[in-house]
Formats: sequence, C-alpha cells, structure tokens
Amino acid sequence: MPITNDAITLGILMACLAFVFCTSNIKTGAFAKFYKVVPALLMCYFLPAIFNSLGIISGEDSKLYFVASRYLLPASLILLCLSIDLKAILNLGPKALIMFFAATLGIVIGGPVALYLVGLMNPDVLGGEGADAIWKGLATVAGSWIGGGANQTAMKEIYGASDTLFSAMIVVDVFVANTWMAIILYGVGKKKIIDEKLKADSSAIDELQEKVENYQASVSTNPTITNIMVLLGVAFTCVGLSHYLSDGVAPGLNKWITSTLESNPDSFLIYLTSLGSGFFWLVVFATLAGVGLSFTKARKMEGYGASKFGSLFLYVLVATIGMKMDIAELIANWKVFKFLILTGLIWMVVHVAILLGVAKWIKAPFFFVAVGSQANVGGAASAPIVAGAFSPALAPVGVLLAVFGYAVGTFGAILCATLMQTVAH
Repeated sequence: MPITNDAITLGILMACLAFVFCTSNIKTGAFAKFYKVVPALLMCYFLPAIFNSLGIISGEDSKLYFVASRYLLPASLILLCLSIDLKAILNLGPKALIMFFAATLGIVIGGPVALYLVGLMNPDVLGGEGADAIWKGLATVAGSWIGGGANQTAMKEIYGASDTLFSAMIVVDVFVANTWMAIILYGVGKKKIIDEKLKADSSAIDELQEKVENYQASVSTNPTITNIMVLLGVAFTCVGLSHYLSDGVAPGLNKWITSTLESNPDSFLIYLTSLGSGFFWLVVFATLAGVGLSFTKARKMEGYGASKFGSLFLYVLVATIGMKMDIAELIANWKVFKFLILTGLIWMVVHVAILLGVAKWIKAPFFFVAVGSQANVGGAASAPIVAGAFSPALAPVGVLLAVFGYAVGTFGAILCATLMQTVAH
C-alpha cells in the first residue's frame, strides 16, 4: 500500500530535494561526475517519480500538487516578477515571440502528422465513434500542449471526449511532455554547445541575466526575521487577493459563456471557454501583481531573497509534478497505450524539429527554444522552472510567455483538432 498521508509524502519529497542539493554541491568524487552529466533539477523531478512508480507514495491520491500549484506557484510567480525589468526583457528582441509561435506551430502541425503516420501502421488509431473518437482525445492533448490545463479542459468540453478517453490522453500528455521536459533540462547543461551548433547570439540574454544579478547584489542584505515575514506577507497577501479576484471573475464568465453557448452553439465564445477557468485567472492576477510590484519600492525586497524563495517554491512544485509520473502504469498498460504514446512521441518530434529549424534559421539561442517550447507544452507550471534552470534571473521571461500561451491555447488547439479530424476521416 502506498503512503497516502501527505505529511509523510511531503517529508519524502523534501528529503529528495535536500539530497539533490547536498550531493550536487559536492565538488569531487562520483557525485561531481554524475551531476556534470545529469542536471540537479532533473533529479528533483525524477526521484519523486521513482518513489511514485515503485508504489511508495501515491501521486494520484496526494493533494500536494494541488497545494503547490494553487498556493506556492502563484507566490513564486509574484516573487520572481518582483524585481522584473520589463524594459530589459523587451530588449531581448522579437526572437522570444518567434520561437514561442514556432513552438505553437509545431504542435498544430505535429498532431495531424503523427496521427497520419501512426494510422498507416495501425488504422485502429484513427477509429472510434462519437465521444470515443481518438482525434477528440488528442484534441485535449493539443489544448494542454499549446496552453495548459485550462485549455485542455476547454477542448474536452468543446469536442465532448469521453472520460475514459480523456484519462488515457492524460497519460500520453504527462509521459510525453515530461519526457521532453527532462530532455530540455538535460540540454540546459549543454547550452553553450547547442548555441554554437545553432550559431546563436545569446549576448542579449547574458546582458539581462547580468543586469538582474547585479541588481540583486546591489540590494542584497542579511535579512532579519521581520524582513522575511514582510516579504512572505506581501507574497501570500497577493496570492490571497489573486484567488479572491479569480473566484470573482471566473464563475461569472463561465456562467455567461455557458448560457450563451446553450442559446447559440455557434457563438465565437466556444473558442474562449478557457476564460472560465479559475486557474487561468489565478496565474494572470498573480503575474500582474508581481509585475505591478516591480514598479514600486517593493522591488527592493529582492534584497530579502525574493527570487530565492520564489525558486524554492518552484523546486517544491517540480517535486510534486514528478510524483505524478507513473512509469509502472505505463509499462503495465503498454499494449493499450503504445500506439497513443507513439503518436505523442512523433507529435513531439515534429514540434522539436520545427523549433530547432526556426532557431537555426534566425540564430536563436537554446534559451528561447526551451522556454518557447515549455510556455506551450508545460504552461505556467513548467516555463518558469525551465527559464530558472538557465538562471533564476530569467524565470520571469518564462512566466510572461506562459501567460501568453494560455491566451492562444484554445485557438491553436481548435485548429490542430480540425486538422486531426480531417486526417481521421
């Protein structure tokens, strides 16, 4: 029987994080050689996944991911955006947005291409009737990979995929997306080599990183307990305010959209159902709060360790994401999932190929490849993690692109679903 007490599960996750941080700071011996190959952040993700896969803890029964994503994630977004320099981010130029849309294009095109190729190997993959039509299930994956959970749910409602099919697609989503995230995190450690192959100029990113780090150093101080309490007070007050505003906006919008669609099913609002998601508005309001505070004296709270606490919360989130991956379940249901998993893998390969092709063409650094991809595939939970893996100073870039991903997610997913429906028929 797996451990279902979240207090014990949290203890195991924190022990995993402490183990990784301690061993990754050993400069000699086997651990030093190991972490030269495997990034520490990747281990923060995989150790909880191993515990879950072995049945020691239960990612399915645990509420820790919900707590981390609803409380710690918005707090992290606020703290990471606290010292954001919007002007410097804008100075990064258009490559960030180009790579973001290249990533979106890769998902839109990759879905129908993967479905067609796997359909040639096994025509049953194209089958299914009504709510069990495979393309409808894959449409929910498209929603997740272009925007996030809110967009995924929106696609389920739009196309009416069955609960059974939806559950299978969640496995495809989690396995393929997390495998790609693991590869990205590995690539972070090889970013200089990748940038050389892409002939990329990363000077603007280096300048932003240096500028933010210099600012952090200039305001850095030895914080007192009062300083830390004020910092966390501001962060979680803003989290509470974000929840309050989200709870006020989302239900009203959702009710209006639902009632409008009941009377007029062809309304353009069918493309905007994700606006009724509370999580969407939670991320938006938390990000706006952090960016807003960056224009005030609160920006100096970076000296109290704002970005360090923000990064800490993200690492806890990484661990809770990791424990949702069940390698054992995938192996046990391999006959059922193998063609769906293959579809997802081919889909992701097309996405990556387009990303790297565009990056090579415009000479974009690997940072834009990684963050542009995760702003689509991973959303607000993963994009700042990946951006922060390059440097905590760069995490706000991931936050802003992820929020943008929510905005275009449903539209891109509907286009992808339409193309997959054409392939299936």
